[in-house]
Amino acid sequence: MVGPRHPKSHGPGAHAVARRTALGLIIGAPLLSACSGVQNPFEQSVAPAGPPQQPAVAGNGQVKVGLILPLSASGNAGVAAQSMKNAAEMALAEFQNPNIQLLIKDDAGSPQGAQQGAQQACDEGAEILLGPLFAGSVPATAQVARTRNISVIAFSTDSSVAGRGVYLLSFLPESDASRIVDYSAGVGKRSFAALLPDNAYGTVVEGAFKTAVSRRGGRIVAFEKYSGDRTMAARNVAQALGGADALLLADDGEAVVATADALTTAGANLRNIQLLGTGLWDNPRVYNSASLQGGLYAAPDPAGFRAFAGRYRTRFGGDPVRTATLAYDAVALVAALARTQGNQRFAPDVLTNASGFAGIDGLFRFRSDGTNERGLAVMRVGSGGGQAVAGAPKSFSAT
Repeated sequence: MVGPRHPKSHGPGAHAVARRTALGLIIGAPLLSACSGVQNPFEQSVAPAGPPQQPAVAGNGQVKVGLILPLSASGNAGVAAQSMKNAAEMALAEFQNPNIQLLIKDDAGSPQGAQQGAQQACDEGAEILLGPLFAGSVPATAQVARTRNISVIAFSTDSSVAGRGVYLLSFLPESDASRIVDYSAGVGKRSFAALLPDNAYGTVVEGAFKTAVSRRGGRIVAFEKYSGDRTMAARNVAQALGGADALLLADDGEAVVATADALTTAGANLRNIQLLGTGLWDNPRVYNSASLQGGLYAAPDPAGFRAFAGRYRTRFGGDPVRTATLAYDAVALVAALARTQGNQRFAPDVLTNASGFAGIDGLFRFRSDGTNERGLAVMRVGSGGGQAVAGAPKSFSAT
């Protein structure tokens, strides 16, 4: 049974943001770069650009929460970290009188920095840790947290680093693949083909795709992966498309356009098949591609991010990175739990509530294995951008 998610019951007064964040989530029965955030574009180790930033504190509540980000890392990673820090502070400002204090630590984009930041936050009384951003830094953070018997809500998209007490609040590609297959099967598609990159992202999508097709009673008539040269893989898939109802192409904007072009060159008529994609399709290159028009992809409802980005621009004078909503939702979530859940506020049973929580990007819930499930919309590629054809679910089932 889904618990009530009425923001006026839990939180931030008149702020419209309450309708979209973890403020209205909670738990009435046993029951939250410019690309869409399916794939963390900063999922790598980065050398620091300079000396680590000094620790900082935001908020003056009694419940202490560690926030670990690569603030001094070079390039896009440091830019993302600053945007996420801004979003975290924005969540504090928009949540009415939160009883939390953020202990902000710079991990410099390294596991050693993350371990040091986690240790400092725990020594200062943190009851839960938010971050880090990079997969390589999550185990180092988790090692510290487990010695203190506290949980971690990290922002990595690599589900292999999830586990006992380590929850990922990120956009996982397996959620996209499951959602788009489920939707396609629901509108009558039974025979599927896929052409995926031969990398870690493609491997995750492959597993979710095959599981979802089997679960829905479908069949896979062609499956290929490519690395540098797509020619042979595209030719093999093109030859089998006559027996397929839908074709999954899971890659980022530029690469997926190149894949579609390779299929066309190999003789495929992409207008005769339903193209499917992941949230990485939320990209101008995809919208400008004639070959991909009408393709469907799974992604968070963009309305939430648009509203968030508008408020962010008003406060900070610039655009947020796409992953900034993760930091916002993490802070809003812990603030809501601190307000409503007493001494058990960050216990595993609370964090893994089957009803989930409502965030900027729609519904989400943590699984006991540390991965997450998101309520995703289905979008159609058009020349002006993505157009919703199926809304995100308003609730999760109880299982």
